[in-house]
Amino acid sequence: MKPIEIASGIYDVGVNDWNIDDFHGYSTPLGTSYNSFLVLDEKVTLIDTVKKEFADQLIANIAQIVDPHKIDYVISNHTEMDHSGSLTRVMHRIGEDKPVYCSRMGAKNLALHFAPKLNYQPVTDGQELSLGRRTLSFLETRMVHWPDSMFTYLKEDKILFSSDGFGQHYAGFEKFDDVVGHTIMPHAKKYFANILLLYAPLILKLIEKVVQMGLEIKMICPDHGVIWRTAPEKIIDAYGEWSKQTPKRKAVLVYDTMWHSTERMADAIAAGLSAEGIQVRPMYLRKWHRSDIMTEVLDAKAVVVGSPTLNNGLFPTVSDFLTYMKGLKPVGKIGAAFGSYGWSGEAAKLITQELETMKFDIIEPVRQQYVPSDAALEESYAFGQAIGRSINAQVPA
Repeated sequence: MKPIEIASGIYDVGVNDWNIDDFHGYSTPLGTSYNSFLVLDEKVTLIDTVKKEFADQLIANIAQIVDPHKIDYVISNHTEMDHSGSLTRVMHRIGEDKPVYCSRMGAKNLALHFAPKLNYQPVTDGQELSLGRRTLSFLETRMVHWPDSMFTYLKEDKILFSSDGFGQHYAGFEKFDDVVGHTIMPHAKKYFANILLLYAPLILKLIEKVVQMGLEIKMICPDHGVIWRTAPEKIIDAYGEWSKQTPKRKAVLVYDTMWHSTERMADAIAAGLSAEGIQVRPMYLRKWHRSDIMTEVLDAKAVVVGSPTLNNGLFPTVSDFLTYMKGLKPVGKIGAAFGSYGWSGEAAKLITQELETMKFDIIEPVRQQYVPSDAALEESYAFGQAIGRSINAQVPA
């Protein structure tokens, strides 16, 4: 991939990973990119590296601009291995004695990651580093989304190098928001819902901090996906809205089924929800990936989960989804469970218990034995209506 000059003397030298389709349980059908940025100044500086497997490609990209050995400084905004995996290879090429600037926790993590002890230079929040004509300023962003995370701000060019903030899992030669267009926003939403949702309260505080600091941002360069050069405020505003988790009059209906009985219940519940004017998203777990479901959960008011009872417990796909959702800690949701069963029928109760641990507002579950009758489907329809009325009572039209 040919390096792209994103501003005068500043290059994206990162790589595309076209073939990755799963990232920690998050589906990435369009692959991803590992962005790395080279700043030419009196002190040539590399901001973040890439995944280990792409180290030689990164070095080759740098070599198209400058002899890698002429790099003076390396900035490590985040120690996760998709951004630091190639660090030792890069440092071996440019000089292992050269400083690696990172957060204090970053220095600790990098030393634990790699046997060779590099020249780590921990920085503090607000600390500056002169490159000559340009100045870098460091902004600590602990737990957005690791304890070591930080942003780097290039003051003269008003560019924010935002690590895993404001990114998307998207591989493409179209490197800018205005080139990709509005189609990038669903990828950004999915990224937030599956990686950053857990840290939503911290993100709100971070946005408030940036506003109070009066930072003028002309460009945002994340470590994954496109660069926001046309309207960086668009993604900042979106993060603010997503962090608030403001719900729509919407329900996500998540289920699996063995012999279609739970599926028939799901169809009736969905119809009942729709009858109350609710936007409903039925999502069959063997069709929809857990990460796509969580993207829909982000702005839904209700999550309705259905499972047949298998061996006195939950169907495995349902258990998997509940575990995944619990880790991301969505807030302010209505929760409801349903399911069919043969002779024991524990699934709906177990789902309800899981939703209770997530602090959802619970609507009592409904369950049906074997194949639901017409009367049973009417009960499921009424169950959907009841959930819909609860949504309407809590979310203004």
